[in-house]
Amino acid sequence: MPLGEEKNGACDRSIYVNNPHLDSMKDDILYHFNLGTSTHDLPAMFGDVKFVCVGGSPWRMKSFTEYIAKELGLSEPNAEFPNICEGTDRYAMYKVGPVLSVSHGMGIPSISIMLHELIKLLYHAHCTDVTVVRIGTSGGIGLKPGIVVVTKQSVDSVFQPRLEQIILGKPVVRSTELDAELAEELLQCGKDLAEFETVIGNTMCTLDFYEGIHILRLYRISMSFLIHHLLSASL
Repeated sequence: MPLGEEKNGACDRSIYVNNPHLDSMKDDILYHFNLGTSTHDLPAMFGDVKFVCVGGSPWRMKSFTEYIAKELGLSEPNAEFPNICEGTDRYAMYKVGPVLSVSHGMGIPSISIMLHELIKLLYHAHCTDVTVVRIGTSGGIGLKPGIVVVTKQSVDSVFQPRLEQIILGKPVVRSTELDAELAEELLQCGKDLAEFETVIGNTMCTLDFYEGIHILRLYRISMSFLIHHLLSASL
């Protein structure tokens, strides 16, 4: 989704962070990226970033970087792409041209940590007009394997388009609304390529791999659960 702040009906395409303390900090350490504002020249390293692609596996994100570099002619053949976060084993990060590729591990908690530091990184680097896309695998209901699903709405384990976080003992609910225009653009790209079927759909994200998602494989339980909530949520 594009990152920017809405002001008077127009979108300021610079990165916006709702934290008034950032600019007064002598050093903002992005611990899990092994980067910091006093130890690295973030504008020089990342100021030209326009696209950020994130996914679970470090190996996949390196492979994606190599693929993009070849497809867009952004590097020499057999070029090596070092892991920018090689000083930590939490995440992996690769860059070629204006494309940044970052792994986020598994599950909402791991993704949340990565996104906090990623958005601050883009802010400190003075990036503008940035689009973030998550790419990866998922299960599918009523879809054949191999179909590409462009997510129009991300829902939680009770089919609500929201993310609830406990902050200082109080629940804070944030919207998971995505960019509808970007979804339509990606859908059209899939149709233009005509190499695989592409559809728009909703994606469920849970807090757990086994009890959160894979319990839905229990057919009798899952179908009644899904039908009830799909109808009540009008999805």
